[in-house]
Amino acid sequence: MLALVAVVAAGALLLSGGSGADPETPDGLPGMPPPFLGVAVLGDGELTAAVDAYGDVVDLRAPGPAGRALIENPAERQAAGTVAEDTGIQVWVRVGGEELPMWRADEVRQRYLPGTNVLRTVARFGGTRVTIDQAAHGRTLAMVVRGGRAKVRVNAAPRCEQGRSGRALTIACATGDRTQLSPVCGDNCVRISHRVLEQAAVADRKWLARRRPLDVDAPAWARRMYERSLLVLRALTDRRTGAVAAGARDGWAYVWPRDASAVSIAYEAADYRPEAVRTTRFLLGLGLEDAARFHGDDSPVPGRAAQGDAIGWVAAASQASGLIGSARHAARILAGGDPVPWRDRADYWEGDPGDYLANALASGEASRTHLYGGKLTPRLVRRPGDPETGLDSAAAWGVRPFPHPGLYPAIRRSMKRLVANGTRFGITPGEGWTGGDDPWSAPTAWTAWSLAALGERREALRMMQAVRRSATPAGDLPERVDAQTGVPRSTTPLAWSHAFAILALHELWPS
Repeated sequence: MLALVAVVAAGALLLSGGSGADPETPDGLPGMPPPFLGVAVLGDGELTAAVDAYGDVVDLRAPGPAGRALIENPAERQAAGTVAEDTGIQVWVRVGGEELPMWRADEVRQRYLPGTNVLRTVARFGGTRVTIDQAAHGRTLAMVVRGGRAKVRVNAAPRCEQGRSGRALTIACATGDRTQLSPVCGDNCVRISHRVLEQAAVADRKWLARRRPLDVDAPAWARRMYERSLLVLRALTDRRTGAVAAGARDGWAYVWPRDASAVSIAYEAADYRPEAVRTTRFLLGLGLEDAARFHGDDSPVPGRAAQGDAIGWVAAASQASGLIGSARHAARILAGGDPVPWRDRADYWEGDPGDYLANALASGEASRTHLYGGKLTPRLVRRPGDPETGLDSAAAWGVRPFPHPGLYPAIRRSMKRLVANGTRFGITPGEGWTGGDDPWSAPTAWTAWSLAALGERREALRMMQAVRRSATPAGDLPERVDAQTGVPRSTTPLAWSHAFAILALHELWPS
């Protein structure tokens, strides 16, 4: 997934280039992401929606989070700045005789209702205040818009119908055969929309109440991050099959074995055993040697060969969820009795094949060949025998979830150096990372998890504060953020990042 930075950057150059015929993505408000980049997720594991910072529904998936796209919003066009202005489901407001989109407001703020995936976006156009409440529950997406003279523009596959009640505008969109929408919605749309919002909030809070709490000494910010992370995983996990989408976005709405395995391990840590088992069983049914990514129906996504960490991650999830007694035994089963195939394969950077540190650790092999430096201060580099490749944040995996105790001193030194060179928003994947200076939330969080496990609490807390700063105002974790501003630069929220946040928080404040 990390290699998508390079792919998307290339797409920015290749996709229709600088043709004057291309549409142009509208500018966002100062200090905010552009329109049509999702920064929030709605859903409970069926119909799944991504919402941008302005309340527009910019991605919609069914069946399940890794299902087919119902809104056309290619990631390449997002990167190239050529997203058409009519993309998705948008609220426009009449102000002074002119209809304006939400990204033309004077101010926009966004948050989830406490303990839910119900999103509230509030915009101010001069003295006019507009509020949008949105939720996806089951197979229905609902929106209620209050304030101003608003209308909703729809460019999406599902059937959407609108209704009005006083100054409130409602819209409901449904997929599949079972729909409660009438041919002419009228007041029925009002009832349906309000009921969906209410039902979504009740169901989310009931689900969240099952969590294993953090220790009572955990600060309020940690409890909020923990709850939001669990709700993100709920939205991005197919509640029928257990398939976990990396994110609700074109190019990310696939199942990566390592991402989904980390989610399963996080579910188990938070006491969501049924979810952990369902996710792991989905992974055990995949042809792990067939591809790097999979659709929600378990078919492989062409274009990327299997990566060297997949079997190790699925084995770790199998052990954590109790389906197989030990990760080592699980790895042998998944590898057909042969050594785990990790050499000469791409790693989580998703570039050229090689004998990378991350894959070696996930395979269960002690990676002493990746050590460099003097006898007293060895560290772990990405490629064996090549110090020029630099330290790799995946060194943390050698503590959690693939313990290599003999490497702990070198791992500790490697992590501390990466932390010391990090930014206020976290770290990059490693010293040899060529994808820019943007900090990545998943490596930052997994480093915190392993530092906490080694007793390095101060550095672990420093990393978690960086994760906290990188979160959106609503609490979702972007894959990466601008190194200077902390504004999301990629898929938001990312399931992988939230899984590691859960695990790090549990390591710091175990209940």
